[in-house]
Amino acid sequence: MAATIIYKEQQSCAAGATAAGSDLWLPLDELKATTGWEIKPEGACLGDVCVPIPSGRTAEFLREGGARFNLAALARHLGQPVVHDDAHGVWVFGESARARRDALLSLVAPDFTLPDLEGRLHSLSDHRGRKVLLVTWASW
Repeated sequence: MAATIIYKEQQSCAAGATAAGSDLWLPLDELKATTGWEIKPEGACLGDVCVPIPSGRTAEFLREGGARFNLAALARHLGQPVVHDDAHGVWVFGESARARRDALLSLVAPDFTLPDLEGRLHSLSDHRGRKVLLVTWASW
């Protein structure tokens, strides 16, 4: 079964994905391409950051002799919310509460780009280091 995976706001398709209840099993060759994570001897690694697989819980994360990895189990272990639609094969992985809290405590606004009334795009990062007043409204 193919699955559409949205991870860190990147959408990709994993042709070899297998869903089993609340678990999403990916072949290792698709894991890095769809999420950036890869399995190394020290655990699941994303760049320089590695998360050891908890001892005694290997079967929860790896199967078929280590050829498939449970991305949903890793997300639960990291405190990331996971939602999925089995009918359409879509899995969305959110940011952990700890990461959101750390971002809020940093007092650094996330970058975004919006058009003005003439359609010109403006990014918040274009004004980094200067005071910016954001005015918003909604009709509801």
